[in-house]
Amino acid sequence: MARSTGIDRVQMQNALKRLATNIQFSSVDDPVRTLTVTSSIPNEGKTTISCGLAEAFASAGKRVVVVECDMRRRSVANQLKVYAKHGLYSVLSHQVTLDDAVVETGVAGLYFLDAEPRLPNPVDILQSRRFHALMDDLSRAYDYVIFDTPPISAFVDGAVVGHLTDATLLVVRENFTKRETVQAAVEQLKTAEANVIGTVLNYCEAEENEYYYSYYAKDGKRMRREDVEVARKQTAAPAAAPSMRPVAAGTVTAPRPSAAGPRRIAPETTAEMLGLTHDPRIRAGEE
Repeated sequence: MARSTGIDRVQMQNALKRLATNIQFSSVDDPVRTLTVTSSIPNEGKTTISCGLAEAFASAGKRVVVVECDMRRRSVANQLKVYAKHGLYSVLSHQVTLDDAVVETGVAGLYFLDAEPRLPNPVDILQSRRFHALMDDLSRAYDYVIFDTPPISAFVDGAVVGHLTDATLLVVRENFTKRETVQAAVEQLKTAEANVIGTVLNYCEAEENEYYYSYYAKDGKRMRREDVEVARKQTAAPAAAPSMRPVAAGTVTAPRPSAAGPRRIAPETTAEMLGLTHDPRIRAGEE
């Protein structure tokens, strides 16, 4: 993913906040509190949207939990840089309580429930009564519950979870996913009776005029157009940066990958997951 500038990150944060607001007011009579985030195919950026949207809700003072439901290709832990001792299956099998499994993140109000690596029969787990009961417990404990699920074209998991949640968002990568693939994903979600409330266009080019409407000086005053252009050229990345365009939320640029020290990777086995707690550098909510 290409490097982005500080202006780009501000654009992304603002757009995700607008997306969060759109979801919050999408239905006054039946508000959305549980949300499935999925995509048509892999590598469309659904996990980035899941975590970014969760942070947007949390920044507004809400209690939010992101649940890892892509049990075949877990990515939320690496995105949030938080690794837990216990996961989804430990809760469902009554080995630990929900409070023991959910961990804090570096963002106030944002929490994370991981899934153990390589769980067999994920669909059976998601269709179980215990998972349904877990969803009820989560919705009572948090203002928003966001489920990150596998791509629809690869597995049925996203449709199964989408059927259970209040709403579903479909992430679509620009100039990457074929129209018929997206249409097939939407039809599969509709067949599962998922409430698809919109799509998130990802990796799209930022519109030039966004700089002039979202960029302000430190004192809060709007800068002149020519001054903003000079600032943009001085901080611009060497190559055009990909961006995200959440529904009805303008255009923003993908965040800069973290370069602070060696990157830890989420454990690939349950034994590794349990072993993390023996490393004093890794605790719930710490990097």
